[in-house]
Amino acid sequence: MTVVCAVSLAPASAFAAEGYQVRLSDVEDLKAVFATVRSKDLTEARVRTPGTVVSLKVDEGVEVKAGEVLAVVTDPKIALKIKALDAQIVALESRIETAKADYDRALQLQRRGVTPQSRVDQLKTTLDVATNDLVATRAERQVSETQTTEGEVLAPAAGRVLKVPLTVGSVVMAGESVASIAANEFLLRIELPERHARFIKVGDKIKVGARGLGLDAKATTEGRILQVYPELQSGRVIADAEVPGLSDYFVGERARVWISVGKRQAIVVPSDYIFTRFGQDFARVVAVDGKPIDVVVQLGQEVSLEGHGRAREVLAGLVAGDEILPVKSAP
Repeated sequence: MTVVCAVSLAPASAFAAEGYQVRLSDVEDLKAVFATVRSKDLTEARVRTPGTVVSLKVDEGVEVKAGEVLAVVTDPKIALKIKALDAQIVALESRIETAKADYDRALQLQRRGVTPQSRVDQLKTTLDVATNDLVATRAERQVSETQTTEGEVLAPAAGRVLKVPLTVGSVVMAGESVASIAANEFLLRIELPERHARFIKVGDKIKVGARGLGLDAKATTEGRILQVYPELQSGRVIADAEVPGLSDYFVGERARVWISVGKRQAIVVPSDYIFTRFGQDFARVVAVDGKPIDVVVQLGQEVSLEGHGRAREVLAGLVAGDEILPVKSAP
C-alpha cells in the first residue's frame, strides 16, 4: 500500500548535527482502486413537436454549445394547416367587410328613421363575431408557425454528445430524445468496500494515476471527494471526486485512484538516510556504545515526508528510538 505521512524526526543527543531519532508516527493508509469517469449532469435533447427528422447535425463525441441546433423535425401537416388557415383568414376578412358595410348602411337608415334599433344591434353583433373569429384564426396560425420553429431541436446545455439514437428519416413523437449530452464538468466515481465507508468524507484528498490502466502508473494528479452517497450498493460505498483535467477523458473510462482508508503506525525516514550496498538496503544506526553500525532494512514504497521531500517507509530493520545517520556519513 502507498502511504503519505508527516513525520518529525528529532535530533539525537550524541549526533545532534546530523543524527535523528526514529519514532512511530500516524500515517494515512491509501488504498488503490479503479474509478470511472462520469458526467456531473446527463441531459437529453428532446423533440418538442412530432414529425420526421429531416436534418441531423450531430454525432457521438462532438462538443456542443447551449442552444445549438442539433436536428430539424418537420411535420407536413403543419404546412397544410397553415394554408387552410390562410384561406380562412381571407374568407373572414371578406366577411368582416360585408358585415361592416351592412352595419354602416343600417346606421344611416336608423338616422332617417327607417331601420329599427334591433336591426342595428344584430348587424353590430355579426360584425363583432366576424372580427373575433379573424383574431382567433390569426392566433391559431401563429401557433402553427411556432410549431414549425419548434421543429428545431436545441442543445439544452453545453457538453459532449454521448448517444444519438435516431437517424435522418426517423419518425418521432414529442418528448423523444435526439441526443444524450454529458453536460458541465466530469468527475470520478469511486466504489469502495463497505468496511471503508466510515473513513471517507467530503473534502478528503485523493491521488489519480497517469491515464491508462498499467500497474506501473504513478499518481500524478490530486483531487478531492465532492460527494459521498449515503446508500450502500452491493456492499460498496459510492463517492464522487472532483479532479482537474478530465475533459479529454472518455465517459466511462477507468482511472487508478489512491484514497485514504484510515491511519496506521509506521516508520518513515528521509531517503538520505538509506543507502544500497551489494544489492541490499542499509541504514546507519548508532549503537549503544556510540559507534555507528550498518543495519539491513526492508523498505516499503516511496512517500513524501514534510520538510524532507522524498522518503521511504521502513518495514523492518529499524525500531522506534533508534538513532540513524545520513548517507553522507557512510563510507
